Amino acid sequence: MIKIIVDSCADLSQELLEKYDIDYARMNTVKDGNQTEASLSWEFYSPKQLYDTIRNGEKVTTTQVPVEEFMRVFKLYLDQGYDIIYVGCSTKQSGSVNVGYMVAKQLLPEYEGRRIECIDSLNASIGEGMLGILATELMWAGKDFDEIVSIVKESRNKVNEFVTVHSLEYLKRAGRVKASKAFFGNLMGVKPVLISDANGEQTAVKKARGRMGSLQLIVDSLAEVIEDAGEQTVYIAHADCGQEEIEQLKVAIKEKIACKNIEVVYIGPIVGASVGPDAIGVFAFGKEVTYKASEN
Repeated sequence: MIKIIVDSCADLSQELLEKYDIDYARMNTVKDGNQTEASLSWEFYSPKQLYDTIRNGEKVTTTQVPVEEFMRVFKLYLDQGYDIIYVGCSTKQSGSVNVGYMVAKQLLPEYEGRRIECIDSLNASIGEGMLGILATELMWAGKDFDEIVSIVKESRNKVNEFVTVHSLEYLKRAGRVKASKAFFGNLMGVKPVLISDANGEQTAVKKARGRMGSLQLIVDSLAEVIEDAGEQTVYIAHADCGQEEIEQLKVAIKEKIACKNIEVVYIGPIVGASVGPDAIGVFAFGKEVTYKASEN
């Protein structure tokens, strides 16, 4: 038996977690020195409460998955007879995969013949979540442990994300973005578009004039790289954007991309604390991502 685990950066909704029987290792948000579990079910605060807190200028920071949390979730499934595949947030954005590997190495001698694989997804938000879903679908298709790990690793750079934000300032403060000075600040209404590069770094690669221009640009950008669109779900992830704007984006996707389905999820507490309110992005599998911020 195999159990697929992600973490709080995966931004899978409660419905998707249940549909694909995926569990996750919890990170924490930190406000005024108090830690709160970063729940993807939003049971401790609503998305609006989190993003309004940030809009009001209050500082919200985050933690990686604590050792104790990995101990809890790994032992939970090892004790039930599962081998574990953990698909974690990009190591360029979180140290959680390395912590998971350390905990797995510590635990496995107690469970002879058992396996835990900790995979750096090279992504965050629903990009990470998509790889968790892929792992589950491969398991359901009868693939064994090694096959699942191999295919997921091969698929990491095929996750294409295009995210637009009002400003890079939140990401800059969190140390989560690579970009030239020209991308920082408002620049008279110019909006940056970010991707997760081949190494898993968030980097600004394009820009558009105004919010509507940036929304159209992220759809056009995804349309250029998506493959087998008719077999795919395109994911929209957003940080408490207005429903009208989300519907406009869905219409733009339907007009440009003949995808099987569109799924809308919130950008969760961990990623949201870094990207800031009103960020919105589109995600799907497509052409291999080869761009590296370190080389540009």
